[in-house]
Amino acid sequence: MNRSAMREQAFKLIYSLEITKQEELQEQVDLFLESNEIKDENAKKYIQDAIFGIEKNKETIESLIEKNLKTDWKMDRISKVDLSILKLAIYEIKYKEIPFKVVINEAVELAKKYGEDSSKNFVNGILASVVKGDN
Repeated sequence: MNRSAMREQAFKLIYSLEITKQEELQEQVDLFLESNEIKDENAKKYIQDAIFGIEKNKETIESLIEKNLKTDWKMDRISKVDLSILKLAIYEIKYKEIPFKVVINEAVELAKKYGEDSSKNFVNGILASVVKGDN
């Protein structure tokens, strides 16, 4: 499984966790891996790292999203799809050694595939602001 496919699977799990707000994270991860028949060890490791990394750094990640929203926007206005994509992308930009251009490109592709028409521009804009704020 390539990195893009792993990222897409991680996004799907993050999205499902956003909707269900389940408590037992490890149980949800195991169930997701099993029900999607993900056997690739690198994929399992990547997905688990993303889920637990996002959870561990949730406050920082959400604060970065909030800080980079337009003035009249609040977190609860963001669709769950866009929010899931942003959480994964910001986690990768901030905590993994993945070039931000790659992360943003992949996030925009996920937004095109799963989000609304405006999602790709919204996701791109927030992530560009996050990266600029980093320098």
